Amino acid sequence: MNFPADLKYTEDHEWIRVEGDVAYVGITDYAQGELGEIVYVDITTEGETVAREEVFGTIEAVKTVSDLFMPVGGEVLEINAELEDNPELVNEDAYGKGWLIKIAITDKAELDGLLSAADYQKMIAK
Repeated sequence: MNFPADLKYTEDHEWIRVEGDVAYVGITDYAQGELGEIVYVDITTEGETVAREEVFGTIEAVKTVSDLFMPVGGEVLEINAELEDNPELVNEDAYGKGWLIKIAITDKAELDGLLSAADYQKMIAK
């Protein structure tokens, strides 16, 4: 299982990668494995400002639907349009082509409350 060290993680299994003034958000490799085959991603918050830990959308697998939680507060700038026709990209490349949203972070200090790759690995090992 893959845990890129340059990402931050949430206890709800989202990851965030900061690139300058924007950040990409997705679900972890562990989460996509637990969900199984992803068949639909439903995110309608583009253009909205969503607070940390609020739901920004849902992800649907064959057997379940899961809420997606914001790792930090921010404005949803873009939704990964590739996922509309290819939701399986989340299964195939959770940290790359399977990203979910691009955001403008409201308060970068919120990043300090997230888990490192090592801390996330310890959490899921329990």
